[in-house]
Amino acid sequence: MCLSIDIWILLKRKINIKYLLFVLIFLCASAYELNARHIIGGEVTYRCLGATANDPDIMRYELTLKVYRDCASGGAQFDNPARIGIYRGNSGGSYSYVNQVNVGHDPIVNINEDDNPCLIVPAGVCVQEATYVFELELPIITQEYLISYQRCCRNETINNIVDPRSTGATYQVTITPEAQLNCNDGPVFKDFPPIAICAGQPINFDHSAIDNEGDQLVYKFCAPLTGGGPMGSNENPGDPGACDGILPIPANCAPPFSPVNFLGPTYTENQPLAGDPIVSINNQGIITGVPLQTGQFVVGVCVEEYRNGVLLSTLRRDFQFNVIMCEPLVTAQIESDLQIGAKEYVVNSCGVNTIDFINTSTIEENINSYEWRFDLGDSIAIVNTRDATVTFPDIGEYQGKLLLNEGSECGDSADIFVNIFPAIDADFVFAYDTCVAGAVTFGDRSVSGSNFITNWLWDFGDGDSAFVRNPAHFFDEPGIKNVTLSVIDSNLCVDSITQEIAYFPVPPLLIVDPSTFLGCTPASIFFNNLSVPIDSTYDILWNFGDGNTSTDISPVHIYETPGIYDISLEIVSPIGCMIDTIFPDWIEILPGPTAAFEYTPESVSTVNPTVDFTNLSEDERAWEWSFGNEGLSLEENPVYTFQDTGLYEVELVVFHEDNQCTDTAFALIDVVPILTYFLPNAFTPNGDFTNDLYQGKGNLFGITDFNLTIWNRWGELLFETDDPREGWNGRYQNTGDDLPVGVYVAKAQFVDARNKPVEIRTFATLIR
Repeated sequence: MCLSIDIWILLKRKINIKYLLFVLIFLCASAYELNARHIIGGEVTYRCLGATANDPDIMRYELTLKVYRDCASGGAQFDNPARIGIYRGNSGGSYSYVNQVNVGHDPIVNINEDDNPCLIVPAGVCVQEATYVFELELPIITQEYLISYQRCCRNETINNIVDPRSTGATYQVTITPEAQLNCNDGPVFKDFPPIAICAGQPINFDHSAIDNEGDQLVYKFCAPLTGGGPMGSNENPGDPGACDGILPIPANCAPPFSPVNFLGPTYTENQPLAGDPIVSINNQGIITGVPLQTGQFVVGVCVEEYRNGVLLSTLRRDFQFNVIMCEPLVTAQIESDLQIGAKEYVVNSCGVNTIDFINTSTIEENINSYEWRFDLGDSIAIVNTRDATVTFPDIGEYQGKLLLNEGSECGDSADIFVNIFPAIDADFVFAYDTCVAGAVTFGDRSVSGSNFITNWLWDFGDGDSAFVRNPAHFFDEPGIKNVTLSVIDSNLCVDSITQEIAYFPVPPLLIVDPSTFLGCTPASIFFNNLSVPIDSTYDILWNFGDGNTSTDISPVHIYETPGIYDISLEIVSPIGCMIDTIFPDWIEILPGPTAAFEYTPESVSTVNPTVDFTNLSEDERAWEWSFGNEGLSLEENPVYTFQDTGLYEVELVVFHEDNQCTDTAFALIDVVPILTYFLPNAFTPNGDFTNDLYQGKGNLFGITDFNLTIWNRWGELLFETDDPREGWNGRYQNTGDDLPVGVYVAKAQFVDARNKPVEIRTFATLIR
């Protein structure tokens, strides 16, 4: 303990309170940890020790603060000492600050929970407890006292409140005027809640308290209280002693304290874990229910102490439930056809009276004994091995049970319902024309001892299926077909049979779709064979009418000679069945034109951008010229002027009669930029408006990065410009003194229209 001073005694003894509080804070401040998190709960209890020896109106109390932290996740450092505030109530629900005591904790201990011995709780779930015990001397007053400890912060992974990482906690207890007059002892909780509870498993925890005087205790869930915030930690600069800091100073942060903000509507102070049934607390302090959602949940429990109907004190506990997935030590289960309950399994057998029961119970190393029991009507079958084989006397319904570790605290069992049904046998016949393709008809011949087959499922092996009893199916592709029939009867008994069908007929009709019926030499035509069923195992022969043939299923043929052609197709299946046909006068091939042209001049430039085009095509009737992206012409021999430099693709498309046949010719024409720029060798800047400036002359079309400089013979830069339209006037940088008559060096640099660097050096004679 840092120091404990009762302000009322100090007032009687006329000691300087402000000075002593300053000393207290200074001496104890260095002991606080400023970045704590994962405080998960706490409570404050009190015991009355009687009046002081010197004054019967001043009562002595022993108070105990317990704080809990989650040591598995690293935990927060327990405050040592802890700042504990003492307040007195005022009318209207407000409180006045009385004093602060600074208390060190006893040795930290691990809480050993009484785990269910038949459930395996995951490793790493851990809670530690720090206990702070101190005494207070409090005068009897007509208002209540409130003793509290504030601290930030809660575990950031809490699921049922808003922003838990920034939400602190307040642990407090109240001592009413009636409790002061009667030197009352407050209630104390009997046990700490389980460190971990299992999702889907019932809670039945006695969270009741003990009261030495036998007063009436009323239990309820209540909202835990906030206290402090993240200010002053490494991530949140600020005053750690402020009310939103991690270590609030009691003198500045008086009650009442706000409740935490639950994530409603799922979670509220009365339903902090939800569940099915809802987790709740009854009048005896028993917490029951079945939590379903895993996670971490803040819970508040309030205990109100009454004597003769008068409230003496309120004890609050704020703690965190860890709801986790637990694995039972032993779980009875078997392979089955149906599971109808948590531990109820149905095993069906169709036509077989002997059943092999497969045991899938876990955890095997924790199972010491097995016992299977089956009621066979006139006897009981018992098997003591892990798996069991049992023969049942006849068709009917039987019940059994699997017991694990019978008589042990950690055993389990499962109920087994056995149905012995009559046999079911799947069978079918089929018929089809083996030579000419058509539908295959299927006939069901399945039988069932129940005399009532309810479902048929046909799998034809080609991705198609049917659900009628006697289907007909057409196969689009030939081959060996594995057809499966599965049948289900009224007992849900299932049987299947697969039969092989050799399906190699020829198509009933030859269907061909050419890419065109009218073409121009040379004409490339794709003959798309849509006949089914055929594949590469069939012998196929095409005759294109021009002396050429093909054995492809869907060939491409090029006609070189104009004419009208018959097309014939013959198909022979792998088993020798044949079909053929002729398509008379099917394909017409016209003579096609030949496109060609020439142009002059051969060299095109910005100086001479006009080009004469001469058509050299043959057998054409119309023309369409395209000059890159610049223009079009329908003339036979056009003349075209290019508007810019660059590479142009000129295209000539020529057309035969009725525009049925076309041909195309191309040429690439490079319009070259011609550069005519030069620098003069002399100039006369005498003001007669003739040759007064030294500047370049000629064509600079399309240039970039221009630079002109003038230098004297000592290498001094006299003039520079990036503007080809600006000249040198014979003065220093065109604004200084006149430079003497003489010879100077001129240099022009630029990048031409083809992105080629150009440099011109010459001598410039200045004459006045």
